[in-house]
Order: sequence, then C-alpha cells, then structure tokens
Amino acid sequence: MQPGGRRREVGSQVARQHKPDYWLLLLSAGLLAMGLVVLYSISPGLSAQKNVGENYYVIKQLTAIGLGLAAFIFTANTPVNLWRKFERPIVIAAFVVAIAVRVVGEQINGAYRWIQLGGMSFQAAELIKFALLIWLAGFLADRIRNHEIQDTSKIQKPLFIVLGLIAVIVAFVQSDLGSSAVMVAMIASMVFIAGAPKKLLFQTAIAIIIGIVLLTSTSSYRRSRLATFFNPTRDCQAEGYQACQALIAVGSGGIAGLGLGKGVQAYGYLPESQNDSIFAIYAEKFGFLGVTALLGLFLGFFSRLKKVIVHTTDAYSRLLVVGVLAWLSTQTIINIGAMTGMLPLKGITLPFISYGGTSLVFITAAIGIVFQISRYTSYSVVNSQKVEGQSHEGTTDRRRLRGTYNPGARGRN
Repeated sequence: MQPGGRRREVGSQVARQHKPDYWLLLLSAGLLAMGLVVLYSISPGLSAQKNVGENYYVIKQLTAIGLGLAAFIFTANTPVNLWRKFERPIVIAAFVVAIAVRVVGEQINGAYRWIQLGGMSFQAAELIKFALLIWLAGFLADRIRNHEIQDTSKIQKPLFIVLGLIAVIVAFVQSDLGSSAVMVAMIASMVFIAGAPKKLLFQTAIAIIIGIVLLTSTSSYRRSRLATFFNPTRDCQAEGYQACQALIAVGSGGIAGLGLGKGVQAYGYLPESQNDSIFAIYAEKFGFLGVTALLGLFLGFFSRLKKVIVHTTDAYSRLLVVGVLAWLSTQTIINIGAMTGMLPLKGITLPFISYGGTSLVFITAAIGIVFQISRYTSYSVVNSQKVEGQSHEGTTDRRRLRGTYNPGARGRN
C-alpha cells in the first residue's frame, strides 16, 4: 500500500484501499456475453413475430448493457457510506414508482408491472429491490451498532410493515409473486446474518407462509399455475402450454445441444423466449454441456460474492453484499427451477442472461456496490459472533486473500 493511500473508517479499524475483486467483472462479463449470444441467435425469430428489424432485440440489449455499464461505473466509484445519504430519496422514488405503475402503467398479461418511457419500459419491481437493499442494510447496521439487534421490539414492527407493503404493492397490485419471493429472500437472509432473534425469524416465516397461502388461494390464476406445476402435462394446449414447451426445449438440447442456428422454440412456440424462458432456449441450443458451463459461471459468481462477505470488515457493507447475493441467487433459482419443472412458473428473468433493460441496469448497479466494497476487504476472514445482542467483529483466522489488505496485520502502517 502506497503512503497516503485512500482509507475508510470501519469501527475502530481503518480499512485501506487495495485492488478490487476483478473476478466479479470477468464472471459478470461472461454471463452477459452468453446471454447476448443466445439473444442474437433467436433474434430473427423474435423479429419476425413483432415485424421489426432483424437486429432490433440485439441493439436494444446492447443499449441496456451500455446503460448497465454506466450504472456500474457510478456505483463502483461511490463510497459505500454515501448510500446512507441516498437512502431516503431512493426509498421515496421506489414508493412513487410503485404507485405510478398502477395508475399510469401498462397492463400486460393481466399485470401492472411496467411504465412506458418513450420507446423503453421500466419495471417498478427492480427499483423496489434496489431500494430494499439500501434501506434494510442501513436499518440492520444501525440496530447492530446500537446493540439492539436482539431486541425484537426494535426491529419487528418495521420489518412486518415492509413485508406488508411488499405483499400489497408487489404481490397483489403488480401481481408479481416472483419478485415478492426475491424480496422476501433478501429480507430473510439479511436479518439472519445480522443476528436477529430466532423467535423473530420464526414469526417472520409464519407470516410469509400465511401470506403465500392467502395470495395463492384468492387468485384463480395462481391456483391454475400451482395445479400446472404439480401436473404440467394435464393441459399442454392451455394452462400448461408454457411449462410443456419449456420442458420440450430443455429436453431437445440433449448432451451437446442443437446449435445456434437450429431450434424452433423461439419461433412462436415458447412464450417469452427472450425473457422468462431464455434458460430453456439456452438449454435447447447448448444442451447439457452448455447448461453445466452456465451453472458453473453462476456458481463461480456467487462464490465470489460469498468471499467478499466473509472478508468484509463492517456490518453495513457485509449486509449489502448479503442482500445482493440473496437477490441474484434466489432469482436464478426461481427462473431455472420454473423452466425445468422444479418450481411453478413465476415470470421472472434470469440475471445477466434475459433480455430487458431495467433488470440489467439495477443488477449491474448492485454489482458496482459490491465491487466498491471489495476494495476494502481484509486479508483475514472476519466472523460476526452474536452474543447477547452484540456483534463482536474482528475474529479472524490465518486464511488469506491475495491482493487484499489486512487492517490488523502486524508490520503494516
């Protein structure tokens, strides 16, 4: 570390800046490239259905990647603690957009999820996820700092209010149960890592289960999807059409896939082949070997996020990365699970791979925050021990990360 290098105060420690985790960039770029290749291969079929230019979808996706790169550069160069100052405006913006999507938003397939902005659409749920990430990390970090994380009365009411808002605004008004599940996973993961009481976690789990049962039982559409999940071939010409076509696409890929120039599912057979169903299209074209490579990239990406978590030296940064990991991993599991018949169809995109600008921009913005945090990790693994509501940070072992700085190491200035 050069004398006079940048530092960041972390509790009683001073975390010095070092090289960030460039593997995050490489793995993200690899996933984006794979998604772009699949989209390019199916763009003639998509363009023919919409009667637009052959490269229409590719150009729009490249535009989205450009916007995502700009978002990444901004967040990757924004000091982490500055997000505490942005917290209120981001939450207010998310709330306004959530209301606006129902008032002026466009209804698509019976759901109000998008706002048209010129020639582009904006999905409200993506901003809500980002706002939830920023607010909850700050809220829980404050409870940890004030030794209140074990005090149920200090955290129960705000968390239940947020869960209620998600149920009403996202699951009910926007009819987006998939995004609701992702947000709930973010809350559960961050609250658990923060060290909340087990009693609160149990109460939250019960509330979530009750909410899922109510939302499913009161919606004929969701009941139909659940029935299709248990028996996807019961009506392949109606309710089970997408599930059946997705299984056909995945099965058609075989070991090595049909190839980029082959395959028919994108030519009007598989609904939302560029968005929710793109994993099935990918499996059709690249087969078992290609799917294995894709899953390997995702697992490698998630392992890098986990490594940043265990080497992060302050609670706020750690909770931010935990939230990002829960967000992207849950969304990946839901999408792939739905396309392979292991989960009900949820209408949620596959991170980095699916076509769509809003999702891509907010995902890359979140990765930028993690990239910034990775500049201030420690050589040693940092564990949080929850004892009587206090978080004792700084317990370390001898394992080290190449290129990172250990604020507590002897002989370093």
